[in-house]
Amino acid sequence: MSRRRAPVRAGARTEGAGPDAPSAFPAAGTVQIVRAKLHGLRITGSALDYHGSITLDPDHCDAVGIVPMEFVDVWNKHSGARLSTYVIHGPRGSGCCILNGAAARTCQVGDAVIICASLTLPLADAHTQRARVAVFDDENRIEDLLEYRVDRDADGRSTFETVRLRRRGATRPRGRGRTR
Repeated sequence: MSRRRAPVRAGARTEGAGPDAPSAFPAAGTVQIVRAKLHGLRITGSALDYHGSITLDPDHCDAVGIVPMEFVDVWNKHSGARLSTYVIHGPRGSGCCILNGAAARTCQVGDAVIICASLTLPLADAHTQRARVAVFDDENRIEDLLEYRVDRDADGRSTFETVRLRRRGATRPRGRGRTR
């Protein structure tokens, strides 16, 4: 009878591995990571009889790189409700965030949500991504534009930092939801 070995924790060094030994990160497999995020956007409407999706201001989508018809997760900060749906564009500059179809029952107008787009890629490449994050004020204007950066240090361990790309006030807003 063979004996099973305990799994090695990702990033852990194996016994006897010296400082020059390669990292224990698996070389194969895929991982789903955050690609883009709209954080704290307020729900501006709902359309229960519409056939589904979330309607977003194209300016908000452009700020982080979310594209029409892309699937996103929506997390309600007030109720904890979570759903998955796809994005359609509303009027540019409107600041809209409208849940359509069955999703309309998960949020109330005024609820703050987090909208997250993800990407699946080889685990070995996970540190190469730079997720864009737009943080919103109570009027759906972009307050901060951030980037999540994952990298590897000299020992091959993951590092993480949040870098501010732009803060409102550094540029002049030209209407609701716009920061140019």
